[in-house]
Amino acid sequence: MLEIVFTSGRIGAGAVKLVGVTENTRINSSFLSKEENSLLKKASQHSDFRGKFGTFAEAYSKNTKIIALGLGKKIDALSLKKAGAFLAEKLFHDEVAVYFAEPLKNCKLTEAEIAKYLALGLQLGAYRFDKYFTSKKADEYPSLEQVIFKLKNPDKAREQYKNLAALANAVRYTRDLVNEPANFLTPEAFAADILRLKYLGLEIEVLEEEALQEKDFSLVRAVAKGSAQAPKVVVIKWKGDPKSDDWDLGLAGKGVTFDGGGLVLKSFAGLQNMKSDMAGAAVVVATLKALALQCCHKNIIGVIALVENMPGENAMKVGDVYASMSGQTVEIKNTDAEGRLLVADLLWYLQKEYDVAKIIDVTTLGGFHSVLRDKYAALFSNAEALQKALIAAGQKTGENLWAFPLDIFPDKAMASNVADMVNSLGPSQLGSAALAIAFLKRFIRKGTKWAHIEISNMKSDEKGMATGFGVELLNSFINEDL
Repeated sequence: MLEIVFTSGRIGAGAVKLVGVTENTRINSSFLSKEENSLLKKASQHSDFRGKFGTFAEAYSKNTKIIALGLGKKIDALSLKKAGAFLAEKLFHDEVAVYFAEPLKNCKLTEAEIAKYLALGLQLGAYRFDKYFTSKKADEYPSLEQVIFKLKNPDKAREQYKNLAALANAVRYTRDLVNEPANFLTPEAFAADILRLKYLGLEIEVLEEEALQEKDFSLVRAVAKGSAQAPKVVVIKWKGDPKSDDWDLGLAGKGVTFDGGGLVLKSFAGLQNMKSDMAGAAVVVATLKALALQCCHKNIIGVIALVENMPGENAMKVGDVYASMSGQTVEIKNTDAEGRLLVADLLWYLQKEYDVAKIIDVTTLGGFHSVLRDKYAALFSNAEALQKALIAAGQKTGENLWAFPLDIFPDKAMASNVADMVNSLGPSQLGSAALAIAFLKRFIRKGTKWAHIEISNMKSDEKGMATGFGVELLNSFINEDL
């Protein structure tokens, strides 16, 4: 993992020298020598570098390489984080670099703030998942080991960066989980990995088959019936305010470690990247990890259901009826509409067992990609203040949400001839995704504030690799708005 260092001391020879430049401003760093400033100015003129966001000018002195990083016109926390990610790519083949943090024109942020946001972007941009390659050449792996931020008050920057370092750790952890192949990240392996986090002070309990039956996790158990992998529900607690017995927030996450669709088997295209159908659970776990690392002073509880949805001989069938933990019965119309079944039991469990009054669930139920593309995650909520706070947190972190009305799908359309409701009307198109919200709403008690965040279109990038979307959003909401 990339090492970030803050210092005011001397820098060893050989490190790449970095300076930030706002758009249409002169290059004149007080940290560079007269000769180095001159070389960088000539390089910028030759390449027509004007400080536009994400652009670079590069020069070479006798001792080292010097790079000017274009930061654009509007400089804020979000733009600096993005710039840091670009910088990680630029430094791919360099081992050590030093960024000279100094005041920037048209920027109200301090040098410490500039440094910490760039550092967060660097940590996220330097992420790679290459553990299963066996024949890559050495130069195909990143060489960057350390980025040093030189500034007048390194102690202040170091202190401010602690929480962001914890956040970067958690986002990278999410990506690792979501990128992991399903034959390695089974429900059992996922649960075992979570148990390792006890060292952070998290209370973690894994509910196995007997406990799931005893506590009436009927819908969770139904989804897992077709798989050789036993289902598990993991309860994760962070008691940041030990003086209070109340929970400030409950988090629920869908954790289908592979979704084959059950007996309603997915198409070839539909099966691709179904190892990532546990992204909601990964976000919940990583969010709690970040809170523990940050020593958050709030009480947060997370529950996730870990299953595979497979077409085995005992798989749930179309037309089957199951009683949920709430007592409401569900007729299965589509075995590939399994995520809402898991979350329904989780939502009820948080309310029944722990009396949680405010809940956010994070899922990959699907259905919104054609509408929101890779720009927004869908948000549904029964509480206006909660909805506004989540949208604001998304804007701060760049993990944007688009709110939909809860009544987008008529409740009466869920009617079943043999049970209290159906779980789907057919294929998982937008209509079925909207019905999923109406379905989940039936498992929210009166008075419980609830929000549903749908990340299926945001969990992976264009290459199919995990983004970690949702962790920064929830971390900001919990620490600043909750």
